[in-house]
Amino acid sequence: MTVPYVTIGQQRLPAIGQGTWHMGEGQVPRQHEVRALQQGLDLGLTVVDTAEMYAEGGAEQVVGEALRGRRDSAFVVSKCYPWNAGRDSAIDACEASLRRLGIDTIDLYLLHWPGSIGLEETLEAFERLQETGKIRHFGVSNFDLDELQTLHDLDGGQHCAVNQVLYHLASRGTEVQLQPWMRQHSMPMMAYCPLAQAGAWGTDPLASPAIIELAEEHGITPAQLLLAWCIRSGAEQRDVIAIPKASSERHVSDNAAALDVQLSDATLTRLDALYPAPTRKVPLDIV
Repeated sequence: MTVPYVTIGQQRLPAIGQGTWHMGEGQVPRQHEVRALQQGLDLGLTVVDTAEMYAEGGAEQVVGEALRGRRDSAFVVSKCYPWNAGRDSAIDACEASLRRLGIDTIDLYLLHWPGSIGLEETLEAFERLQETGKIRHFGVSNFDLDELQTLHDLDGGQHCAVNQVLYHLASRGTEVQLQPWMRQHSMPMMAYCPLAQAGAWGTDPLASPAIIELAEEHGITPAQLLLAWCIRSGAEQRDVIAIPKASSERHVSDNAAALDVQLSDATLTRLDALYPAPTRKVPLDIV
């Protein structure tokens, strides 16, 4: 079976990656976090997402430790604060992230959320980072449709490679307008919190008896059911990369196994009935 993938640039990436939000904060022993990320790489979860915001650079340091001697096996994503997205401040922020990561190039560099600095300035800085080889691709995070359209209309904005947003079974507002626009413009989506750890819409699916029962019917865990739903598609090429965080090797293995889960139309219909998408546009769900 071919692993479902998403294409960024010319590169095929597995439709499930690894998130690092809350890593580097001391909640879990650092070596456990490092080993979990390394196991994920061993299992083919090559997309590793982090940010300068996470533990104020601590998560990037954890990623850097996990990547020692194996940089080529990872597609590294990081993000800058919106107040660090200026013509020169974005350069400084990216260079600081590179130092913490211990690498020469970030594969995908994102503006973490819209801020007060003009997007023209941020685009200029991101293009300079590309020209100097410090980043390969750039994108955004937490952009709703109007903000994404504004970016797209700017000179160079069409090169935005991805939009990373909160998306899970109980938070489906992006399906109304944002995802259709992104598909029309061939822009993949990265889904953070795909296991419904956060968000304003609906109740926690992982605790739902109906979800637990449905997962048992498929011989999988509720988390695997949610991940398989998040990246669902009948084709090998997808347009959503889910980036769940896992600090234990067992959870990493569970996440990787979700790449092999195929959900039938009947199962998807049952999930739609349990957690329907909104029928009109709602505010973008953000954590």
